[in-house]
Amino acid sequence: MNAPAEIEDTARLKAFREEANAWIRANFPESLKSKLEEYYQNMPRYPDGPDWALWKERVGNKGWGTPGWPKAYGGGGLSTVEARIVQQAYLDCGVFNPMNGMGTTMLGPTLLEHGNEEQKKLHLPRISRGEKRWCQGYSEPGAGSDLASLQTRAEDKGDHYLVNGQKIWTSGSRFADWCFCLVRTDTRVKQEGISFLLIDMKAPGVEVRPIKTLSGESPFSEVFFTDVKVPKENLVGQLNKGWSIAKRLLQFERNATNTGRRQLAGDTRPMNEIAREYIGLDENGRLAEPDLRQRIIKHMMEFQSLKLMQQRMLDETKAGQGPSEFTSVAKNARARIQQDREELLVEIFGQQGLGWGKSNGDKYKATELDTTRAFFSNKAMTIFSGTTEIQNNIIAKRMLGLLDHQ
Repeated sequence: MNAPAEIEDTARLKAFREEANAWIRANFPESLKSKLEEYYQNMPRYPDGPDWALWKERVGNKGWGTPGWPKAYGGGGLSTVEARIVQQAYLDCGVFNPMNGMGTTMLGPTLLEHGNEEQKKLHLPRISRGEKRWCQGYSEPGAGSDLASLQTRAEDKGDHYLVNGQKIWTSGSRFADWCFCLVRTDTRVKQEGISFLLIDMKAPGVEVRPIKTLSGESPFSEVFFTDVKVPKENLVGQLNKGWSIAKRLLQFERNATNTGRRQLAGDTRPMNEIAREYIGLDENGRLAEPDLRQRIIKHMMEFQSLKLMQQRMLDETKAGQGPSEFTSVAKNARARIQQDREELLVEIFGQQGLGWGKSNGDKYKATELDTTRAFFSNKAMTIFSGTTEIQNNIIAKRMLGLLDHQ
């Protein structure tokens, strides 16, 4: 008698998971295992060196930079469930997907839904192989939370658009080859006058000015467009219909924020284990500070709830559903819980949580320095991918059915 289909499917996926883990362990260069932090610190720029290039080549040839994309566009041609298994296998093996970036997590899925065939054939294989890096041209000095008020203008000049304006907080723009950009193509209306353009960052008239942060790094920049000529074929979707595409891309971004990126930074051990080392135990074998003990327990419960919430998102994806408004709930929860974790860790470290920069290396462990940097860096989690307030509005209106009342 044949086994039930669900049992056969479970066995098949288990075998595929073992195969994925085995392939990754066999092909990830041994020399890179001690350089994972370098990779994360360099994102969204790829690090240099032959071993980095070799790992990219192997993953690209396998199609596992974008395992769920069609093979025709450089992907692995895997099912949604299999693609998730591959992505999880990277984490389980303690390595990374070398193609991760805005191209794979944001623009690529959007082009698969809204791009024409020529755009897919041109851009998706280069994203899948890690040959081109992308940045996001959304926010402007006068259009942050109210993104629909953006003023970067694209004028129709016959065979091309002429783009003038400014974007800000453009992550990775110093290293990007291309930018997916929201532009105004009709000044008479708001959302209905926005279009979605693909802009070559090497085109004449594009200027990038890095913004230096407290850490001394410049992960984002100002980008200025001065009489930049953009071919008409770089318009994604219909003219003046870019707002709906922009919102769909943000769902993919929030989905990636919650499920595709590294969960923790710095000291990644369970928090109770870290606290025992730094705080010590009382005569009853409990953490010596009762108030801190209660807050750590509360955080660990919330962190476990977050993991279950993210699993629910994966289950929806396995059922054939794409990202939905539920990503707003998970994004807000992740931001708060992640920030709570790092605030608790810095408190637990005490004086060892004061280190900053390589000059402090003799006094502080690398994990302590990384945690302190993450403490500052992840304050931005409540801003990027849409502010907490914007996500609350989405949740209230689209999930709870609440309407504005005058």
